[in-house]
Amino acid sequence: MIFIKNGRVWNGAELVEGNVLVTDGVISAVGADVTPGLGCRVIDAAGAAVLPGLVDVHVHLREPGYSYKETIADGTRAAAHGGFTTVCPMPNLNPAPDTPEHLQEQLDLIERDACIEVKPYATITRLRMGNELVDYDALAPRVAGFSDDGTGVQDGEVMRRAMEGIAKTGMVLAAHCEVDSLLRGGYIHDGEYAREHGHRGICSESEWREVERDIELSRATGCRLHICHVSAKESVELVRRAKQEGLPVTCETGAHYLAFCDADLQEDGRFKMNPPLRSASDREALLRGVADGTIDCIASDHAPHSDSEKSRGLEKSAMGVTGIELSLPAVYTYAVKPGHISFARMIELMADAPRRIFNIEGGLRPGDRADLTVVDFDSKFTVGRDMFLSRGKATPFEGKELWGVVRATVADGKIAYVDNAQKQ
Repeated sequence: MIFIKNGRVWNGAELVEGNVLVTDGVISAVGADVTPGLGCRVIDAAGAAVLPGLVDVHVHLREPGYSYKETIADGTRAAAHGGFTTVCPMPNLNPAPDTPEHLQEQLDLIERDACIEVKPYATITRLRMGNELVDYDALAPRVAGFSDDGTGVQDGEVMRRAMEGIAKTGMVLAAHCEVDSLLRGGYIHDGEYAREHGHRGICSESEWREVERDIELSRATGCRLHICHVSAKESVELVRRAKQEGLPVTCETGAHYLAFCDADLQEDGRFKMNPPLRSASDREALLRGVADGTIDCIASDHAPHSDSEKSRGLEKSAMGVTGIELSLPAVYTYAVKPGHISFARMIELMADAPRRIFNIEGGLRPGDRADLTVVDFDSKFTVGRDMFLSRGKATPFEGKELWGVVRATVADGKIAYVDNAQKQ
């Protein structure tokens, strides 16, 4: 049993003073009069908020195939450090989870090494090559959804047939929307910084053009479409119209897109990710989108690389930054504190909506699977390399001051992370 005392517990609408008792992996009681049972592990949440465990539906854990970048053990420890109790890793792995046998290799590693729930994606196409469809029926029972993340499916007819097949399973297709022919060798946003510093840019149309296509295919097939890492204002507007029409379309963005734009770029690989940091007007559109419900989820797109891969400047560094340990404090610091969104909206974006969309258990009500996190939002820290449990250290937030320190994370009724003050 676990007893969390003296916290301010989220009740779905506000934080109220109270305690939480966890018994046999389930929230057994919540309230000011709840007392510990015999032999309880006690976590003192004085001054901190007790929240439903966070869910990140877009991470890269790199195993199997790329364990020098990250491992499932390190990645899930990092996730717990960030307050997450469920993560959904993308399938750009070796082998890619495109058959039940290949998926099983990943599931075996998850079973052995993960300290929180890990629900992987299977691929949309074999080897993520955008050609041959996988067996959706065989893979669906054991995955969060289907994605070829890292590459967009270029052939519209292949994507139509994929959506038809995935629609029959009732699962989500999580689309990386990118038109390869519009990339033209770019590696940062095609904006003022690129022009002034002689860099090749990635135009926004490379994203929104495929968002537009995939929404049309969702309309035609009825497939549940989730658009990954939205970065462009045109994409936000396309999703807004799709929702107004009642189409089964959802989307996500990342904390770094809410905090930075291309005016913040430096000649450093820690500012390089795909899609890139876009213009100030794109950032403003994303903030409006998370506020008005157009954007459903905040996902970190946690993409760790080795130091050598990220130390080659903007042009030659690998795409992707570490993010899962900073996602919550970054959203709180850059979106909640300035008043762009409410505290309740942050919980919806980072816990409730991801659970609904991807059919993930957990919560903070009696009877729910015990997935919760304890966060002190009155404490701040300066982002530095030595704070990360992830193997990836590259982040545009380096040196920034963020509010919100995770004190403890409980996943499936077990303590997945606890800070030094709580260790006994």
